[in-house]
Amino acid sequence: KLAFAVDPTSQDASTIGGNIAMNAGGKKAVIWGTTIDNLLRWKMVTADANWLEVTRINHNLGKIHEQETVEFEIRKTSSKHGRLIGDVKYLSVPGSSFRKEGLGKDVTDKFLSGLPAVQKEGCDGIVTSAEFILHPLYAHTHTICLEFFNRDSSPDVVAIVEIKDTVDASSEVQLAGLEHLDARYIRAVKYSTKASRAGHPRMLLIADLVSQNIDALKKMCAKVVDIAQQHGAEGFIATSPEARDRFWSDRRRTAAISAHTNAFKINEDVVIPLKNLSEYSRGIEVINIRQSTTNKIAIAEEFVNYMTDYRQKLVDRGNDQNAILISKSDFALDLIKRAMHTWRYWLDNFDRRACDLDADLIPSISGESSVGDCLMQGKIRVSFRKDIRRPLEEVFAGLEFEELRNELDKIHQQVRYSRLFVALHMHAGDGNVHTNIPVHSDDYAMLHAAESIVDEVMQLAISLDGVVSGEHGIGLTKIQYLDDDKLTAFSQYKQEVDPQQVFNRGKLLPGSGLQNAYTPSLGLVQQEALILEYSDLGAINDAIKNCLRCGKCKPECMTHIPGANLLYSPRDKILATGLIIEAFLYEEQTRRGLSIRHFDELNDIADHCTTCHKCLTPCPVDIDFGDVSIAMRDILIQHRKKPFNPGSSLALLFLNIQDPLLIKMMRHLVIKTGLKAVKWLRSGLRRTGFMPIGEKRPRSSTGKPVFNQQIVNFVRHPVRAKVPPKTMRQLLSVEETHLVPIIRNPDINQSKRNSVFYFPGCGSERLFSQIGVATLAMLYETGARTVLPPGYLCCGYPQTAAGKAKQGHDITAKNRVLFHRVANTLNYLDISTVIVSCGTCLDQLEKYQFEKIFPGSRIMDIHEYLMEQGMQATQPSGYQYTYHDPCHTPIKQYSPIEVASQLMQNQVELSNRCCGEAGTLATSRPDIAHQLYSRKLQSMLQAKAQLDDDDKPVKCLTS
Repeated sequence: KLAFAVDPTSQDASTIGGNIAMNAGGKKAVIWGTTIDNLLRWKMVTADANWLEVTRINHNLGKIHEQETVEFEIRKTSSKHGRLIGDVKYLSVPGSSFRKEGLGKDVTDKFLSGLPAVQKEGCDGIVTSAEFILHPLYAHTHTICLEFFNRDSSPDVVAIVEIKDTVDASSEVQLAGLEHLDARYIRAVKYSTKASRAGHPRMLLIADLVSQNIDALKKMCAKVVDIAQQHGAEGFIATSPEARDRFWSDRRRTAAISAHTNAFKINEDVVIPLKNLSEYSRGIEVINIRQSTTNKIAIAEEFVNYMTDYRQKLVDRGNDQNAILISKSDFALDLIKRAMHTWRYWLDNFDRRACDLDADLIPSISGESSVGDCLMQGKIRVSFRKDIRRPLEEVFAGLEFEELRNELDKIHQQVRYSRLFVALHMHAGDGNVHTNIPVHSDDYAMLHAAESIVDEVMQLAISLDGVVSGEHGIGLTKIQYLDDDKLTAFSQYKQEVDPQQVFNRGKLLPGSGLQNAYTPSLGLVQQEALILEYSDLGAINDAIKNCLRCGKCKPECMTHIPGANLLYSPRDKILATGLIIEAFLYEEQTRRGLSIRHFDELNDIADHCTTCHKCLTPCPVDIDFGDVSIAMRDILIQHRKKPFNPGSSLALLFLNIQDPLLIKMMRHLVIKTGLKAVKWLRSGLRRTGFMPIGEKRPRSSTGKPVFNQQIVNFVRHPVRAKVPPKTMRQLLSVEETHLVPIIRNPDINQSKRNSVFYFPGCGSERLFSQIGVATLAMLYETGARTVLPPGYLCCGYPQTAAGKAKQGHDITAKNRVLFHRVANTLNYLDISTVIVSCGTCLDQLEKYQFEKIFPGSRIMDIHEYLMEQGMQATQPSGYQYTYHDPCHTPIKQYSPIEVASQLMQNQVELSNRCCGEAGTLATSRPDIAHQLYSRKLQSMLQAKAQLDDDDKPVKCLTS
């Protein structure tokens, strides 16, 4: 059993998720199947601010809907003194009421015999904790990817049922996951087919099969692939964690379906019996064909209107030379009208047999297929390009008609903008189908048309013995499709337990819905679009406008720290940025004068980012909020709205100077003396009792930082750094700016040497010289001939990340010119590799295009290079190891854990998260840095707990 807090913003305990991986007592475990089957006990806050604890009495491991009755004990206790309020109640719920027969999910019964919290969508209280039954994870997992290429997807959907029935019949193999994507989703996620053939698949299935018996698992995987092949599919099996993750990566990008509508879509999930999935898929395809054809007819109508006006203008001019143009126009109009007539005829006779219709309008087709079936199978096609676009381009070819062609293109784009389609992806194992309709929020006609499509979808689902809601509940959008008896039963329950409407006011009640909903859209106001076009905010708006609000960036974000605050994930920062842009636009239009508070809020958002770019990888629409943060800082500096920060300014000053004498002075005065002073001050405050030794958790950092609080934060949580007495160049006596140092081992034959260019960066040569010297020593050990750049240089990353884009660009350009000169001078060395020992340096140096400076060269971290050279720690150290992978990881060619494990010849456990110490963050925002540090400490302890030997000491490695 495992108890954990439930997110109060989620719907309820019954719909928290599918298979939830946990860590119970150090052993991996999982909740199998529908979560309600595994739910034992939960506690919730009620409307009168007291506690309600619900315990399931008969908690056998069978499926809850297959039991005759399920018994629950309900206790209500005072939140003040914990005493029982009233009597203990017992509730008996028929197992059949939890789910309609034949369905894998069903949350339409909102009353559910009055069982608190379950399926109530937060309308009767807030669940604060829950206990579940956990099952041990299976020892072996294989992932199967099945690509179906048939034109008609209905037979493909039949394969889902066959696969599930085959696996369910096995006593040794379980189906842990089965996910489906249709053709539109496959295109939206930019799927790359694994099959050796041209074109995209029409349907994609991804399945996880698990077992304790590896041989049984392999046989079942082969059987599943064989079933798919019988349906014209190709199958691929992944066994390693990395390969399995690649198979699932496309499924994680499904939110990209609405990227072209700026993340706005209607998303309704229904649950269909597995045996009827094929009919549902066909019904959706019918809707799509009708919508696509209707849109093409609308484009053709606009073409007719434009060409009619064009022809009339030619006639009005009365010029004999226009006779040819009038003839061309008549031909074009006839061509367009014939295509429109054919398409309308197909729609009007959609369900009739093709062989019974006008042979001039229906191509010769054998068999008894209807027009609709012929369209779905590709026997006939509504092709705007073939029937109208291409012929018109031929008729109006040449420069003379370029303007006409451009106008027709504009018409085509404008009408196509409103084209509606339905895209499907489903949790195929239980028939939960996500039915998505991307719409433009500034197109009211499109919105109303989409609503009518939702009506069709819901009617289709109900006609196939399905229900109108699965895991996503009813909410506001589907209340109109809920049965009156279920709505009435819940209303009476709600009035009894929450008469004051404390929780989710008006939701799941008669009269609730979307009547009063409003969706803002920047496209609605033309003035706003003009302001954005001619302002710095336009670039930021363009960078974030496609955000899908899916939240996949949250786990990857370093500044999303639940122990401190929940406001600074990329998704939340994008929402906040959009609001700030709207505020700027409003005040620009009304001439109210820009409020300084907007700049404070922009600073707050920009500060809460380590610019690690990790949010880019999981983002379905490729938004890099690290780049957005840098752009924000640049705007703030340009407009002189970036507050002066002494810590950040001193750090950048130290990185900008190149004179050796000034660097020595700065190191002595600022680094050594400054750090010592902070250390003494901190020690003194602790001894006098003015500063507590420890804090339970880091403080939140919302809003404009107060200067004196930042001083306290800096002293309380100082930069933890032991800086050596000399820089790397001092130790090597190579501080001259007119010399190019070359370090080599004279005992190694010159013909066997590799030539490498080592860019140490500020951290490895100015501050932590032991890193630079160690890097040179290891390169010396490999026999490499190492070239160093002349003098102290900075890559330009700190300046760019701080928002000083011009200064960062100038440094980059100056360095590139210098490196070209080095390359020309040392062209006989044939430098093949650029080595770095700093992750941020690597990020910046990738923009230098070193492959052009040193032709054919590559850039990589020192540890990757050492691994390629076969270097290993040969002596057993007696230690166990964890590995801290920095935010800006320099190890990009290989897996960081693979590099660390091979170099150390030992198992290495990964420790994620940012340390909070790098760059200028620790000096400019110590409050945020401490939040990062606290989260990092948790990660290190978790990594340590994963190691096997409790007796061996543990060291933390990093690059």
